[in-house]
Amino acid sequence: MSRLAAALILALAGPAMAENMIEPVTAESARAWSFLSDRVMGGVSTGAAAYAEEDGVGYLRLSGAVSTANRGGFIQMRRGVTGPPGAEGIALRVRGDGQRYFVHLRLRGVQRPWQFFQAPFETSTTWRDIRIPFTAFRLQGGAQDVSLLPERLESLGIAAYGRDHQADVSLSGLGFYPG
Repeated sequence: MSRLAAALILALAGPAMAENMIEPVTAESARAWSFLSDRVMGGVSTGAAAYAEEDGVGYLRLSGAVSTANRGGFIQMRRGVTGPPGAEGIALRVRGDGQRYFVHLRLRGVQRPWQFFQAPFETSTTWRDIRIPFTAFRLQGGAQDVSLLPERLESLGIAAYGRDHQADVSLSGLGFYPG
């Protein structure tokens, strides 16, 4: 069982989880993340996702130039996840440059590879914990009738998306929370 899965099971075990629901990013867990951009479809955005540590805190930093030229417009760091049954949403510890970023969720069994669920979040220059309920996610990329069920999750991405800008967002923890 992965550390993330174990942390999520413990988080769902009871009300005491509120203070300890987010698993920190470590050098080991950072290896599960990958970088991708709109270049997979002919876009021209550039960037990177890299692990770093500061004052004993490990984090992943997504940075780069997002360009909507050539029908592009995103950079993303992504990892595989499975949501625990009964989860109500995603919990993140983030910081950034004060801009809006997005969480992208993909589901197992969806036939359209360009289809995902998306929810925005705002950043500040200091670390903060945020919760994004699954009800805040909106289906993108087609009209296929798909329900967002936590146990069907395949991957989670942190994305700079949809407009020309310089991106800089960091993630130091990730989890799910119950209702």
